[in-house]
Amino acid sequence: MGDQKIGYLGPKGTFTKMAVDALFDGGSYISYESIPACLDAVESGEVETGVVPLENAIEGSVHLTIDYLVHQVNQSIIAELTVPIKQHLLVHPEQKDQPIERIYSHSHAIAQCHQYLHKHYPWAELEYTASTGKAAEIVAEKGVGVAAIGNHLAAEENGLRIEDTDIHDYDNNHTRFAVVQKHPQTLKVKDHPVSKQKTTVMVTLPKDYVGALHQVLAAFAWRKMNLSKIESRPMKTGLGNYFFLIDVDQPYDQVLFPGVQAELAALGCEVKVLGTYPSYQIDVPTPVKRT
Repeated sequence: MGDQKIGYLGPKGTFTKMAVDALFDGGSYISYESIPACLDAVESGEVETGVVPLENAIEGSVHLTIDYLVHQVNQSIIAELTVPIKQHLLVHPEQKDQPIERIYSHSHAIAQCHQYLHKHYPWAELEYTASTGKAAEIVAEKGVGVAAIGNHLAAEENGLRIEDTDIHDYDNNHTRFAVVQKHPQTLKVKDHPVSKQKTTVMVTLPKDYVGALHQVLAAFAWRKMNLSKIESRPMKTGLGNYFFLIDVDQPYDQVLFPGVQAELAALGCEVKVLGTYPSYQIDVPTPVKRT
């Protein structure tokens, strides 16, 4: 296949980059400042593979990723990986006793550390950045008096000190990342066990009527197909128009899924398979507090 080009939500030091490092066995990595920029690069062929956040256990789905995959590009989910999220307070190595007046990070990261910030830094101004990696870059540039919320990789990449570890409010926080391609091909990944096989489908109802969603779910239920997630999103065509994203805990086959598609088509629903793929669980190392 040659050297695979992999785009990810950057810059260096993001959880997305951590996920990329953990999953792939080699390749050329290219960072992008935003989720749309990364997915656009996959669409144009600048990179073959893109890795973007899909869902966080605390903050919920990353709607920008979902909406962009549905409305803006034509790509398939070919794998997903779940990574534990461990947030730390990062400061410049010259930071000593100066008060921290401003804290930078992604909006999700700040929300994940709300209780910690309220208790320890209630006076600090909170500034949102495009990623946790970008927040670390800002602190490296600005020096003392500011801090970032991010992971240990962001600290290492930007020469920052980990002032406080594991500042997230909930220990069971994880993020799911989607691995997408425009033209699905075999991935070169490290030897990780596959936790499950999944298929994600998009179902659009013909109109909003009583029992419509029940009929959709029944098509899966009587075939004993387990659904691990169902979420509605607006079609962006007017109030009351929605599509449903459904995760099914099994790979696409030539019996059950075509049966579901035919049954839903008879109800007037549109069904699109967004991907059938392996799901990986990735661990991350425990950081060493820098002094």
